[in-house]
Amino acid sequence: MLELWVKMDHIIIDAKDVVVGRLASYAAKQALLGKKVDIINCEQAIVTGNRKNLIEHYKQKVHRGNVFKGPFIGRSPDRLVRRIVRGMLPFKKSRGRNAFRNVMCYNKIPDSLKDAKAITLKEASISKLSSLNYMKIKELSRLL
Repeated sequence: MLELWVKMDHIIIDAKDVVVGRLASYAAKQALLGKKVDIINCEQAIVTGNRKNLIEHYKQKVHRGNVFKGPFIGRSPDRLVRRIVRGMLPFKKSRGRNAFRNVMCYNKIPDSLKDAKAITLKEASISKLSSLNYMKIKELSRLL
């Protein structure tokens, strides 16, 4: 089972070598339950799939729309992970927007969270993957 570090209703998740979709669904569920979720080491999270298709898919997402009207999709690793978590939430409803305000993503460990213990999602780790088709968010961000 997960060893959780929960201070009241605050969860810190380490995204190092974790599949970002599974991480995002867990973080979204905790945010909907009313907990504050901080995700650290976002640039070391993993996106699964064919490398060429992933790059093409995300480039199409970023360049879609108009410069003035949007959609505005960030290219930095922490913004990409936060956007993926947003996709797991009912964002157009007020409870989804309130839950999204409780989710924060960081590329490194911020000074305010240095002493806190972060959980790692064992069921979402890279060791569970059977294929080697994946890339890190940091590399995907750099290629965008």
